[in-house]
Amino acid sequence: MSHLDIHVATKKFADKPVLSNIHLSVAQGEVVSLIGASGCGKSTLLRIVSGLEHDYTGSVTLDGEKLSGISPHIGFIFQEPRLFPWLNVAQNIAFNATSVTDSDARVTQLLAEMGLTGLEKALPKQLSGGQAQRVAIARGLFIHPKVLLLDEPFSAVDAFTRIRLQDLLAHVAQLHRITIILVTHDVDEAVFLSDRVVVIGNQPGTVVADLKMDLASPRERESTALLAQRASVFAALHSAHIV
Repeated sequence: MSHLDIHVATKKFADKPVLSNIHLSVAQGEVVSLIGASGCGKSTLLRIVSGLEHDYTGSVTLDGEKLSGISPHIGFIFQEPRLFPWLNVAQNIAFNATSVTDSDARVTQLLAEMGLTGLEKALPKQLSGGQAQRVAIARGLFIHPKVLLLDEPFSAVDAFTRIRLQDLLAHVAQLHRITIILVTHDVDEAVFLSDRVVVIGNQPGTVVADLKMDLASPRERESTALLAQRASVFAALHSAHIV
């Protein structure tokens, strides 16, 4: 039995097929990137897994249990941070708390992990784009989810901040051993962060390649092995006529 099993036979918007014959099995603690052309259904697939999209034919199973709707075991990080402007950093992180018993300790722990110590009282308008996305990631981790979904989480920040956030996510994946599914258009990001890179072809979206990134951790961005895996992803994208 896989940790997370995703099966989407069909997903349509109106009469237009968006996804077809998707079947992915994800192991516990695995980091999987979804990559493909804009409009191929990557974000729709992520929304199906999160329970935000339920009008489809298929199923999502987590640890043998079929999911229906939003699950507390699955966290979602959007492209933009979506912080509540009237709440400070600590309050945003703990927004989903069901009890105040351990929330202060959990917030303090996540502030440290995200490099945000000292900013707990800051409002979102006082944060940089990178800091705001760190808060969003901390909020996603707050309730100890089994799976963390990220929809192009670093696309709105500058290149140097993006590299730092990628390093942070790699650290989070190792520290928490959490299952991560990441939607990205950045091949370098996908290869650097992932255990597997899944290429989605479009019209309708389906899996055209599922590539294992056989790389040691921590990873060096310019290592020969990483560059070879990068080339294999580009080859799959070319074969699918995506690039």
